[in-house]
Amino acid sequence: MNKLYIPVGSFSSVEPKDYVEVECLHETVQGVLLPSNQKDFTVIKLSNGYNIGIHKRNIKNIAVIEQKKEHKEKPEKVSQNEKLPKVTILHTGGTIASKVDYTTGAVHPQFTPEELLGLFPELKELANLNSRLVANLFSENMRFDHYNVLAKEIEKEINAGARGIIITHGTDTLHYTAAALSFVLENIPVPVVLVGAQRSSDRGSSDAAMNLISAVAFAVNSKFSGVAVCMHENDDDTNCVVIDGLHARKLHTSKRSAFVSVNRPLLAKVNYETKSISHISMPEQTSGTFALKLFDPKIKIGWIKSHPHFSEDEIVKDVDGLILEGTGLGHFPIEQVDALTKEHVKIKKKLTELAKKIPVVMTSQCIFGRVNMNVYSLGRTEQEMGILGNGLDMPPETVFIKLAWLLSNFKKDIPALLARNFRGELSERTEQDTSY
Repeated sequence: MNKLYIPVGSFSSVEPKDYVEVECLHETVQGVLLPSNQKDFTVIKLSNGYNIGIHKRNIKNIAVIEQKKEHKEKPEKVSQNEKLPKVTILHTGGTIASKVDYTTGAVHPQFTPEELLGLFPELKELANLNSRLVANLFSENMRFDHYNVLAKEIEKEINAGARGIIITHGTDTLHYTAAALSFVLENIPVPVVLVGAQRSSDRGSSDAAMNLISAVAFAVNSKFSGVAVCMHENDDDTNCVVIDGLHARKLHTSKRSAFVSVNRPLLAKVNYETKSISHISMPEQTSGTFALKLFDPKIKIGWIKSHPHFSEDEIVKDVDGLILEGTGLGHFPIEQVDALTKEHVKIKKKLTELAKKIPVVMTSQCIFGRVNMNVYSLGRTEQEMGILGNGLDMPPETVFIKLAWLLSNFKKDIPALLARNFRGELSERTEQDTSY
């Protein structure tokens, strides 16, 4: 095959995805030329799948062995069974609905019903599928505005006859969004199930298909209405677990079974092979009028974590509410016990002043269990300072979301409303959990 040699320093004839031979000072390599935002480096994908970066000063010549071929796959038109329940999948980003270009290694999102059914053909046996993109972002970029957008899109789909809503989402803040939608969607008449993937779709151990298909199976085959999370139960491919949206928590950076239910039993398990559902703890279904109670995007909530050698300077100001992530039962360093703890007097004074102006709410770093500021004198002092949160058994993320939602929708009586059970976020008795 003829090679087209490109003069060093002039790469205008070379395009990303061209298969090239790069003659370097000490070796020659072949591979696919990849896009690079480093102006001094040329990036090549080798045949073994690895990428290498070569500084341009080390390149003698580049030969184009084969120019890229534009090949756009047109998804086949897939007929769906209109007698099956209508389910809408709303995409916000993440790796769960994506396809790998093995030429470049790039992951391309797949959002249309035809594309999704091409990736996951089992879905057409479960539901009459509609699918569209709402946002495309890493989940750490979520803001209150995005929660409002999602809620309005869910409302549109319900009004259009959707029996269930699936939301694909990056896993890192998926539990925040689940809690937010739980509060925003008042008297939601259908299941809204958030689902993500810990492993990208190019890996043999990907959990994308199992999680998504199990979420759809739960949405169409259960009588649940509300917001839930559906993810892997453990490291095998037998079951997915369904977790109440107000008590889900990501506890592992990469395991497929990263999500657990905090202080509540699971809602259900979905067997992937049979698509059967084992209901464990289903909440009472509401019958009121469906309505949206949206977030005020201008609300600012501060969040500080107690730790040894905490300083008064770390306490944030200019916020509408403040979350304290305390130790144990809900404690902060506010006592001077010797000459080395004088800083604690300043901390106590600052928190007392803030609690007179804004809601200051205690949570626990322990994740599981309940805040109890009645056990020790330190906790009782915190309550006398005006710090709220005694008795709460929500994950800290849910407390953060609830406080922001309360400040968005109610202007008075925040202390009483924080202790009010709006969506099943509070319980009189914390369920014992032995799974961690």
